Amino acid sequence: MESRCLSSVLALLFVAFLTLSSATSPHDNFLRCLSLGSNLSSSIARVVYTPDNSLYSSILDSRIRNLRFSTPDTPKPLVIVTPLLTSHIQATIHCSRNHGLQLRIRSGGHDYEGLSYVSHVPFVLIDLINFRSVDVDVEYRVAWVQSGAILGELYYKIAEKSKTLAFPGGICHTVGIGGYLSGGGYGLLFRKYGLAADNIIDAQLIDANGRILDRQSMGEDVFWAIRGGGGGSFGIVLSWKLKLVSVPPTVTVFAVGRTLEQNAIELIHKWQYVAHRMPHEMYFDVSLSQVNSTRDGKKTILSSFIAFFLGGADELVPLMHERFPELGITKKDCIEMSWIESIIYLGKIRNQSLEVLLDRDLQSPLTLPSFKSKSDYVKEPIPEIGLKGLWTRFSEKEVESGVIYFFSYGGRMDEIPESSTPFPHRAGNLYKIIYNVAWNQQDNKNSDKYISWIRRVYSYMRPYVSKSPREAYINYRDLDIGTNNEGNTTSYARASVWGQKYFKNNFDRLVLAKMMIDPENFFRHEQSIPPLCTKQGH
Repeated sequence: MESRCLSSVLALLFVAFLTLSSATSPHDNFLRCLSLGSNLSSSIARVVYTPDNSLYSSILDSRIRNLRFSTPDTPKPLVIVTPLLTSHIQATIHCSRNHGLQLRIRSGGHDYEGLSYVSHVPFVLIDLINFRSVDVDVEYRVAWVQSGAILGELYYKIAEKSKTLAFPGGICHTVGIGGYLSGGGYGLLFRKYGLAADNIIDAQLIDANGRILDRQSMGEDVFWAIRGGGGGSFGIVLSWKLKLVSVPPTVTVFAVGRTLEQNAIELIHKWQYVAHRMPHEMYFDVSLSQVNSTRDGKKTILSSFIAFFLGGADELVPLMHERFPELGITKKDCIEMSWIESIIYLGKIRNQSLEVLLDRDLQSPLTLPSFKSKSDYVKEPIPEIGLKGLWTRFSEKEVESGVIYFFSYGGRMDEIPESSTPFPHRAGNLYKIIYNVAWNQQDNKNSDKYISWIRRVYSYMRPYVSKSPREAYINYRDLDIGTNNEGNTTSYARASVWGQKYFKNNFDRLVLAKMMIDPENFFRHEQSIPPLCTKQGH
């Protein structure tokens, strides 16, 4: 009874606020639409936040993972909606369309360019924080996961029920399921089982007309598009049906560092020829970062070789001796553990219980403060002289918090056709490169110098990476590679610049899928998939 009375009071206050306002702006009309245009006023009032609400800032800021977009000058949503019910999402879509407001949809907040919660035109933010249920079925080896859940919540639920089932996702546990799956998603198991998007069986999508569609009703073209075509283009995916995969009770990891004096350049050069040919059961990456020397305290560049292996150390060590003896891996370098423990270990949230995976607000060492990222794909080994040139870029002042990652490909990624999902970067790639540079939020006023550094590195690497197009990974979104900064219209010609880099020959099929599900281009942002013909203002 008290709950019902509280809902009634909230609804009356919500309507009273709207009645007293001038209701002349799209913002006011949108709020009035939510309260008066449906039977939801009593429930939706509790999940609508305007800048006048005391909780508005904390809700907005709590899931901004790139603090580059948490400044006084960053455009803010007119309204934040944290829906509890599917009908709340439907009403928000309806009222946004009717009153000319864009939507941004946030699941975890890890969007590298902030597009899930920033727009340069008036917009409403739907934050899916309350859509986070995870239902694991061990017998059928599937899980239904809502888009607002984080990877850690999915992993925890799987581990509760099975020690030998897993999902091929990433190691940063606070990443939201919705955005992660929408862009493809890779992780420790992707050389064995493909991308996360390769293991999606079904989904529930709300389209621009408020219809709730599953795989059958949305059609195979749209279902294909949402599994790697990028978030924010086709609708709002409420939940995903995922295929779980087998892992052994024991896996093995190692992480060893080598400096320039320890032949790091020669080792990375050799790694390029070895890593993609390793068994499917192995994940093997290298990172470059600037660290303090243990000898004299001066800055040095550390190459970290990190491996994950589906099996024991007794299998891994002989394999390394055979394929990559130069690295000198011994059994004491290796640590055996379970799959779920490897997520915690390699996610750098060590010495914690499994419950740490449920902590959505934990600032993991993998979560950078303010940052800029770029990506590349490598088809041919980079010569040693090219690696030496990359090394010299790390002597520059701005790179104190810079990291470059090389992620080996091969394995199952060589076997899945480019057209199976929108994600096209399959056979022919030796590895992927991720460039990151970070800085403290207090230094946001000087962000240009850090961004300039990463752009110089990216420019230097041009001769050594993929060409025509120079490929990029959609989940490491990069507005440098062609965008419409107005966020207003996205023409096919403009979009094809970045579309070819992210999707190669799959881009045109994504455009056709867009025409099927959202021909008026309601769901859009600076790098959304456009329909063939885009009306001005849509």
